[in-house]
Amino acid sequence: MTTFLLIRHATNDALKEQRIVGRLPGVHLNEEGQAQALALAERLASVDLAAVYASPMERAQETAQPLAARHSLEVQTHPGLHEVDCGRWSGQPAEKLRRRRLWRAMALYPSGVPFPDGESAWEVQARMIAALEEIRAAHPGQTVAIVSHADPIKVAVAHYVGLPLDLFRRLTVAPASLTVLSLAGAVPRLVRLNDTGHLPRPEGEKGV
Repeated sequence: MTTFLLIRHATNDALKEQRIVGRLPGVHLNEEGQAQALALAERLASVDLAAVYASPMERAQETAQPLAARHSLEVQTHPGLHEVDCGRWSGQPAEKLRRRRLWRAMALYPSGVPFPDGESAWEVQARMIAALEEIRAAHPGQTVAIVSHADPIKVAVAHYVGLPLDLFRRLTVAPASLTVLSLAGAVPRLVRLNDTGHLPRPEGEKGV
């Protein structure tokens, strides 16, 4: 049984600005994101991790580093875990793009409608699952941390639980959250989804 700890990168200023970042370089964790990455490493300190893999993006690498260091591991970069290629929409404000007809088409049929000069959800899912299955084959019976991005993690979960791809945006994957998949035989199990219990709560926010 291989267990995947699917981790979304921690927060950064671009998230707060509500821009479609995509694969734009130079997006780093802010102070809050750095604290989240440390909290995540502390949460998983006692887990017997075999490896830590991450997307090539800086924000994913910076999230993975404290976790890998805690376990005396190196971060292994895998291109299949990359952020969605948003093409010409990269760097654009989400509020501006929501007024376009293509935005609605992508919301209704993301598997078939790609970002302009970018990827469709189907293409993201295909490369993400190929990467995860490659990692699974390399680590049979082990627990592996995978640091990626919101949509790639959502489409991966959709694949393993049998959720139609066009409904993947109904899933929530917050910054620095933990989603756990257990791949045992022919029946994958979703053990956790969007677990943020290790993160500091914003000031004034009460627990459930």
